[in-house]
Parts: sequence; structure tokens; C-alpha cells
Amino acid sequence: MRIPIFTFCSVILILNANSLEVKQYDADTFFNTISIFEASFSSDETRLLINTDKSGVINVYSQPIAGGPPVQLTQSDKDYKWGHAWFPNDDRFLYTSDKGGNELNHIYVQLLDGTSIDLTPGENNKAMFEGWAGDDQRFWITNNERDSKFFDLYEYCIDTFERKMIFENNDGYSPEAISLDGRWIALLKIHNNADNDIYLFDVQSPNSEPKYISPHKGDISHGIQTFTPDCKEFYYTSNEGSEFDRLWAYDLNSGKKTLILQEQWDILNCYFSRNGRYQVTAVNADAQTQVTIFDTKTKKNVPLPDIPEGDIHGISISRSGKYMAFYVDSDTSPSNLYILYLQNNAPYRRLTTSLSDKINQDDLVLSKVVRYPSFDDLKIPAILYKPKQSSQENKVPALVYVHGGPGGQSRKGYNALLQFLINHGYAVLAVNNRGSSGYGKTFFHLDDKKHGDVDLKDCIFGRRYLESLDWIDSKHIGIMGESYGGYMVSAALTFEPDAFDLGINVCGITNLVRTLNSIPTWWAAYRESMYAELGDPSKEEERLRNISPLFHAANIKKPLLVAQGKNDPRVLQVESDEIVVAARKNNIPVEYLVFDDEGHGFMKKVNQITAAEAYLNFVDKYLHE
Repeated sequence: MRIPIFTFCSVILILNANSLEVKQYDADTFFNTISIFEASFSSDETRLLINTDKSGVINVYSQPIAGGPPVQLTQSDKDYKWGHAWFPNDDRFLYTSDKGGNELNHIYVQLLDGTSIDLTPGENNKAMFEGWAGDDQRFWITNNERDSKFFDLYEYCIDTFERKMIFENNDGYSPEAISLDGRWIALLKIHNNADNDIYLFDVQSPNSEPKYISPHKGDISHGIQTFTPDCKEFYYTSNEGSEFDRLWAYDLNSGKKTLILQEQWDILNCYFSRNGRYQVTAVNADAQTQVTIFDTKTKKNVPLPDIPEGDIHGISISRSGKYMAFYVDSDTSPSNLYILYLQNNAPYRRLTTSLSDKINQDDLVLSKVVRYPSFDDLKIPAILYKPKQSSQENKVPALVYVHGGPGGQSRKGYNALLQFLINHGYAVLAVNNRGSSGYGKTFFHLDDKKHGDVDLKDCIFGRRYLESLDWIDSKHIGIMGESYGGYMVSAALTFEPDAFDLGINVCGITNLVRTLNSIPTWWAAYRESMYAELGDPSKEEERLRNISPLFHAANIKKPLLVAQGKNDPRVLQVESDEIVVAARKNNIPVEYLVFDDEGHGFMKKVNQITAAEAYLNFVDKYLHE
């Protein structure tokens, strides 16, 4: 069904007990910010290929590095188009798209005349772009058309688009990286959510078995990063001997392993500029990103520009090494695109202004990283947002917000939905309950097969932490989450029905038995990981039923809002349908939104606005009684 859009007055002035003036903006204003993603240099290095939802749906644009407005290159008003990269020697480009959020992505090439070709046709296959060869004559795509469970690797000719399979995947590997010379393919073999292995396949020896390069004892997790541009070394991360992921190099000739970098946090990623001069490394430092750029020629770190407060991310370095494109975002500003001239002293240039010009950035709220004790005194990290109109004299209601996953992480940075709710007077505590990533492998596995129990208690103790703050209305605190966070909402309302005053479940699992039995076929390589995290339905059905909110829905007695995408392949609509029907039998307020053209999460601005307004109406109605 379609939900009508309700509009509010664009700006409202609120005076609190201390006479602090706070401007409030409607959802349309908040979501008329511009979201921008990725940046790929054109062959002449004068433009960047970017993705933005400026039109209301994500499309591909060309952004001049000299400044000025971006030029729209794809014209979709229905399904998103996500650009990957321009071709190395002309203005053709590759992009991906699915149908209505079904996640069956295909790879397309847009030709110079504006027409497009589907390089991966088929009804039920899923494909992903894997990069360009160093000779600029080939590119790689993974595709599961042969066997929906596994992704094979194909090499395409840049001119004719003829292809050949260079790795047939019959053993559940996940191809993650290819060396620029096309010889080596790095493969990840997942055993469970704590243990995996790395293999290297030599394309020059197609009849040989992949080489096992990560022998270890016990559960060790590895991450594939990149090959060096000279194709002599392979970089990967590993938590062997450490709580956190460290960066290692593997010599492709000798097999020698060298520790490159270790921090008191996880190494998120590492990659090199195309010419090999610059090495980019990112660290997940307490829910914020710390980036370093190492100059392999001078052996020194490149000084980063003195930018406004926020995280640098999405760094792209041109093939010549002259330019660096990057994004900066903060709690109060969506990502903005910048360009930096690396080989002279010219100042950086800001290319975009993403925040709506109707919003004064000073009206938005900076978050604070906090930690609070849970039921067993374990310190739980969280991100706290305090509305500007709140004070000891003007206490405000609050929401405990739970991220997706399991195993995700709430991080500092701009979130239009949260800022919208905060702007309208709701405090938010974004909880990183045990089982969240970013805080070490021990913390990450503390909730394995304990969902709906210890992780839920962390959320409940998040409420207790909020209640301890003298500016919080302790009698009016709800819980909200998406995906795994949506499961936590339903778990809270069923297993601890008095813990929160309402719940907003967005695309949340309610029947773990069905969800685990309906894992999309393309997740086959990750199935055992999910079973280790949640449980195997063929062996643990009774336990999974016991922690599935649907089977305890009679306990729900607080208002519930459920939002769902009709085409969601991960959490099927029936999950939401059934919990809504069951909850309504309890004669409590239950509201339900279904978006016919969305999948797992809402991509279109019109739907984001509709959902945000519904959430605000819901908490305004039921979190003040």
C-alpha cells in the first residue's frame, strides 16, 4: 500500500524553560539534503563519477573537479543507479542496479551515446564489479548465474565486452580481490562468524587448487584487503594474536608474512593509489574513522588538510597521483565532496554542499561517545544525542536506537532520521550492545546464540542510563531499530514488555526459524557464519522459536509501529505481516507501513520522508502520555 505524505510547517520555533530558541524543520527539509557516494576520476582527470539522490532516487552524476554543479548521467526515477567507475580511456562507465530493492544487482555499461547494455543478463542472478586490470584492457565481474549459491569470476574485454570465466567457484569461496596483472585471485573461505581462511588462486595454473595461506589454530578471522600495484605482495587483516584486526603483507614469491600496522582498534581497510605511490589506511577508532595516507616515495605520511570537524572517508586518488578526492561528514553535516592537489601546495576545494540550505547547521546536535554499565557491569559503548531544547527544567523523552547486523555498529556521523527526531525534542542513545563490531573480538562474540537475552539487557540498561540523566523524561523512553535492531524492538516488547514505552520496528526479524531457513541463495558462503551467530534451524529450532518474538506476541502491550519493504529478500514481508496481526489482537495501538517499491531499508527520498513523518507522529502520540 501507499502511505500518504503528511507535511508540516517548514520551521517552528520552540522556547524551553531557559528560553533557548530551537528551530524545528520538517522531514521534507531534512531529507532534501543530498547524499553522495563514491568518487571515480575520469580518464582526463577533470571530473568525478559520483552517486547522489539529488533527484529523489540515487543516480550517477559527473562532478567537475574545478567546481560547479554536477551533471546527471542516468535518468532513473524508479530504481537506483549506482556508478562504479569511468572506463580508463573514455567516458563510458559501469554502474549497478536492482529491481525495487530485491538485491539481484546487474552490472551495466553506459555507452557514449547514453544507451546502456546489461553485461550480466538473467532473471535471478546477482553480479558485482570487481575492478580493472592494470593493462586497462580488461575488467572483472563476479556472477552467480551458473550456480546461485556461488560467485564465479569473469574477465571482460573492455572493447567488445566478450567474457571468459577465470575462476569457477564450486567450494563456497568468496572472491575478494584480483591483482592488477590478473594472475592472483584472493579468496575468503568462511567457516563460521569467528573463523575463516584465505586462499590464493593462480590464474596461470587454472588446473591447480587454490593455495592455503592462513594456517592457524582455533578461531581466527581474516579480511582480504588488496594486492600491491606491483603485484608482489598481498595485504590482509587478521585478529590472530590480537583483540583487533592488524594489517599484514604476504610476499607472493617467498610466502613471507610481515606485520605492517597494528592499532588499539580495528584496521578497517587499506588500499593503494593506482600508481603505487600512496597507501591509504583507515582505522575504526571508537566509532570514528581515522585515516592516514602514506607516501611510499618519501616514506612519510601526507599531511591531511585542516578540514571542518568530521571524518574523512571515501578517498580516491587519480591515476596520475596528482589529485585526491575525499568526503567529509560529521554529526551535523552530510558527506561533502572535496578535491585536494597532492603535488603542490594549493588549498583543497569543496565541491558540494549537501545540507539543505533551509537548515542552519547550528540547529543540529553533536553526539557524544559514552559508556554505561550493563547488568553484569560490562561497559557498553553508545552514541548519545542531547536535543538543544532539553534541560533539567525541560526534560525530554528519549529513544534507545539499535543498529542492524547482528554485528553492526552505530558510529558518529550524519544521520538524517536521527537528527530529525532529535530536532523535534527526542533524545537518542544509539547503543552498541555486546556483539557489535569495532570493540574487539571478545566483545563481538559475547552475544553469540544469546540474542533476545544479553543483548536485550544491554538495551534495557541503556534505558536505565538515560533515566540517570537529569534532562531526560525517565517515564517516556521507547526503542527503535532497523533489521537486527528491528528484531531487538520486537524482542523488547515481547520478552520484556514493561521495559520500554513503545517500539518502532523497521524491517525487523520476528521469526528466526523462517528467516534462517529462507537465507538468500547468494548468501551460501555466509550461511555457516549466520548459524554460528544465531543458530542452525535444523538443529536448534526449539531454541530459535523461544527467542522469536512472533511466538510471544501475546505479551505485547505497548504501542508498536512496523515498517517494511515489500521486496525485502532478507527479512520477508510475512515477518512484519504476522507480528502486526498478532499484536493487534492485544487491542493496543499498532501502525504498519509497507513500501511497495523498497527492499531491506528505504532508498527513495519520498519513502524516507513518509517513514520519518510516520515515526514522529507515532512518538508524538504515544511517548508523551
